[in-house]
Amino acid sequence: MTTFNAHDIAKAAKSAFQEAQLIPSSERVVALNEIRKSLEAHKAEIIRANEEDLREADVEVKAGKMSATLLKRLDLNRGDKWDSMLQGILDVAALPDPTGNVSYASELDDDLELYRVACPIGVLLVIFEARPEVVVNIASLAIKSGNAAILKGGKESNRTTTLLAKAISAGLLKTAIPESYIQAIQTRAEVSSLLELDQYIDLVIPRGSNSLVRNIQNNTRIPVMGHADGLCSVFVDEHADVTKAVRVVLDSKIDYPAACNASETLILHESVVYTIWPTVAEALLKANVKLLCDSVSLDALKQLSPKPSNFESLVSPSTPSSYDTEHLDLILSVIVLPSIQSAIQFINSHSSHHTDSIVTESDVAASTFCRGVDSAGTYVNASTRFADGFRYGFGTEVGISTGRIHARGPVGLDGLVTYKYMMKSKAPSGHIVGEFGTGKKQYKHKPLSVATVPFLE
Repeated sequence: MTTFNAHDIAKAAKSAFQEAQLIPSSERVVALNEIRKSLEAHKAEIIRANEEDLREADVEVKAGKMSATLLKRLDLNRGDKWDSMLQGILDVAALPDPTGNVSYASELDDDLELYRVACPIGVLLVIFEARPEVVVNIASLAIKSGNAAILKGGKESNRTTTLLAKAISAGLLKTAIPESYIQAIQTRAEVSSLLELDQYIDLVIPRGSNSLVRNIQNNTRIPVMGHADGLCSVFVDEHADVTKAVRVVLDSKIDYPAACNASETLILHESVVYTIWPTVAEALLKANVKLLCDSVSLDALKQLSPKPSNFESLVSPSTPSSYDTEHLDLILSVIVLPSIQSAIQFINSHSSHHTDSIVTESDVAASTFCRGVDSAGTYVNASTRFADGFRYGFGTEVGISTGRIHARGPVGLDGLVTYKYMMKSKAPSGHIVGEFGTGKKQYKHKPLSVATVPFLE
């Protein structure tokens, strides 16, 4: 068996990408269905490997070398995760083809037409931690959008990701798409080498900790799309409804505390400290959420009577660093501010620009918040946990981007395409620039109403 180095892997991916550009896009749907069948056929083997990864990871957790949060993310058989992963493939397969769409069309001259056409980015290098289902999520999106992908999971999920990648390859073997279209690597050394190969790799997408993302950004010339921390917040406005506040705050924190879209900070308008806040706090304490409170919110809770039985163990003063920490656990930092403007300023200064929500009955406050908060997602009376490609209708997501260029928020198919300009002259002698200018022909720039490029059909 031949052992490929990083250069060979990247070169093979680029070659597979270029070859696949001449394959009908309908074959991508065929490939996704074959991959789903292959995964289902190998489920027992994959789950056994995942259980081995979990047992080894549990030892690391007990030794204090791995967080319990990371362990939860590793479990592929937890709840409906496996079924959701397979359903995600079908959801992506059913989505419209994002390539070939025309976003600009113009007739420059008689029989000279210009089109701006959506096309794949190229070869994606996706680096992620713990969650093995990401292999399938990203492979599905990459294939549907016409991109090749090289995937690197965390060492804690090596057994699982290796078998998932093999099942994907087995599915591709039954299609016209090259087997090397989706590849998985295992070592950090390979990643370091791949980050230097900008002649083959077109985009790096890191999913994981702040340190992982920063390290990638600082060690490559290849464009990087990703997010660091998931420092999300909920602001309870002075015009908030108490029932909505309880529901939104609670769900944002406890639905899945380890997710990047779980809230880490609760901001209270000073007018709700003795009205809405005690009710919200009691609901959070009932759910065993630890509250790190500033002095104002803490003083309000000290007046609760009777106090919840877990008050002393779960309520404590916050520190300045509390509001810059991604807890990824049943821990919530709480702060009281005097106005919506100060809340917006606080969020823009402390959040990771991921997703932030306001609870309010005021349309003016909602508008002010949504326009003023500089995050990829701004919500009104809705849980931050909605920030997800599947929930947005993208089938799944390749990651969540907190950047401001190209793609922002949950990145689905549309975030994995760029565009090229296509021009065609239908004149008998073609067209040349020398025929245009002062005293010569002038450009018509007449808009054309088309959804696809006629000469590509």
